Order: sequence, then structure tokens, then C-alpha cells
Amino acid sequence: MAEFNVNLPYFDGLLEKIREGDAEVIEAFGFHVHWGYWGNPAAADGSIADFARAAEELSRRVCDAAKLKDGMRILEVGCGFGGNLASLCDRFSNLELVGLNIDDRQLARARELVQPRNNNKVEFVCADACEIPFADSSFDAVIAVECIFHFPSRERFFKEAQRVLKSPGSLALSDFVPQAWTLPFIQLTEPLFQSSVSEVFGTVNGDFTLANYRNLARETGFFSRLEEDITINTIPTYPAIRSLQRKRGLKEEERISFLTELAGRLGLIRYMILSFDKA
Repeated sequence: MAEFNVNLPYFDGLLEKIREGDAEVIEAFGFHVHWGYWGNPAAADGSIADFARAAEELSRRVCDAAKLKDGMRILEVGCGFGGNLASLCDRFSNLELVGLNIDDRQLARARELVQPRNNNKVEFVCADACEIPFADSSFDAVIAVECIFHFPSRERFFKEAQRVLKSPGSLALSDFVPQAWTLPFIQLTEPLFQSSVSEVFGTVNGDFTLANYRNLARETGFFSRLEEDITINTIPTYPAIRSLQRKRGLKEEERISFLTELAGRLGLIRYMILSFDKA
């Protein structure tokens, strides 16, 4: 089995809290490990239960962007604790689901949590999303929920997704996408924040614009099908997770959360769902 250098400090913290039985952390991030989606952000009540429901809704929206249906073979890269695949097991039947991640610890929890049902099959594989260990044209859809910014190369991932997808096939993902006009500012201020971001999140590549995605899709044999800006629908995530961070004395995490929320509210960074069809 291949071994990977896993640098994901926030997962280190999550796994520790899960082992300790921290009920709030488990409710918030023990299943899905991504932001939430609120159809009516003004109705968010700030509770952990409300955030957990919103995280499930975001999962559904990204997966629906891949045009999934019964009987498909689906690959989720960066599958975390398996929450998205568990949701698919509830919603569809006769699926062949594969969850891929470089972190065996996450996969161990996913194997415990995800119980196949509705005649679905589930497999978890420890591997790199930029070197997918499956044959050409072997999946109907590839999904990547809020993880692509950790990958060594978006270009390599897109090439691999294109290779393993059948034709027709779909790729759907969510990502934090900066406005192109903000890049000089991001590059100028990066030295002020990069060490903090790395300390909390590990390696993060957050300078990929929508134009970059469009060009990458064209260069790797995809058609861009959906570009949905859901920033406003994710904003209630921040006060919910800051309440967790504040109670646990995670000052640096709380600061990064505040700055990320501010960037979203000001339109500097957009949270987007993107989907692509194999050409």
C-alpha cells in the first residue's frame, strides 16, 4: 500500500476531538467535513444541528450537479469521512461508489460510518487524486466536494478525471474561487497569512480563478456546464463554526474563519459549484 505525506492539521484536530467524544464537533464535522448551504440564509439559527443539515444540503447540491442517477459508478475524491457517499446510498440504488483519499485515518472512519443500502456497493481506496488507480473510462461521474484546493495540481486532477470518466461523463466540484482582480492583493498579503493558513489547513492552493477553471476545462477535454455562485448561501457557516472554535480556544482558526467570511461578504472570494461534461 502506498504511503502519503498527509499534512492536514485541521483533520488531526477533528480526529482527536472525535476520539475524545466531543459531541458538538462530532455533530458538526463527524460526518460531512465541509461548509453548509442555506436556501434562506436569514433563517439560519446558528445551531450546530442547523449547520449539520446545511452541510447535508451542500453535499446534495454538488452531487446533483454531476447529474447522478441509479446504476452509475461514481468516484468521490477527497471523500473525508464518507458523508457524501452515505447520502448517495440513501438517495439512489444500484450504485457502485468509490471513495478515494490519501489519509487512512479518514478512510477508517468512513468504513465505520458508511453502510451500503438500496443495493449499492461502497469501496474506499487510499490513493492520490492526481494519480487515480483505476482504468480508463471506468466511472460515470467524479465528484470533489471542497477538497481540490489541497491537491498538488488541479491540472493533473482534471486530466485524471477526464481519463477515468466514461463518455458521456460528468465532473462536479465545489471550491473557493477568488475574483481575478483580487489576485494582486492576495499575492501581496500572502506573506501575512500563509503561515497561519498552513498551520491550520496544511497546503492550500487558493488562487485559481473562474477563468482558470474555464481554460483548464477546455485544455483537458471538458465542457463547462454549471457555474453557480452560492457564496451568500454558505455565509451562515462562519458564525456556526466560530462558536465551536471559540469554546475550544482555537484563536487562529477563529481569526481565519472571520477573514474568510469577510472576503466572501465583500465578494473577493466566491464559493462556487462547478460541473463539467467530458467532451
